[in-house]
Amino acid sequence: MDAATALPAETVATDALTLTAAAARRIARIVAAEGNPKLKLRLAVSGGGCSGFSYGFSLDDETTADDVMIERDGATLLVDTVSLDLLRGSEVDFVEDLTQAGFQVRNPNAVSSCGCGTSFSM
Repeated sequence: MDAATALPAETVATDALTLTAAAARRIARIVAAEGNPKLKLRLAVSGGGCSGFSYGFSLDDETTADDVMIERDGATLLVDTVSLDLLRGSEVDFVEDLTQAGFQVRNPNAVSSCGCGTSFSM
């Protein structure tokens, strides 16, 4: 997979996944708060959840041979290649409003999703 390429808008993308500026800022804040500059945010898709597949976010200080790194503004998102196949064309954003704050995946491959947005079906 090619390295992330710069876009004129508020996003940086590989050919498969986009990371918004808001998500990059939040990743950087989390890593700074943890005090470990080697940390990266990992996004993985697993079977389960109320709609069939679920998104999982975790912090990781190691990468594996099948990881794709999406970098923006000093922040890194890791996605394994199996998950990336299910996320192709998606945008990872950080949304904060009066009722919630969290990472959000806008996945064009999902035919349905649960109300909380953490699981989807294809």
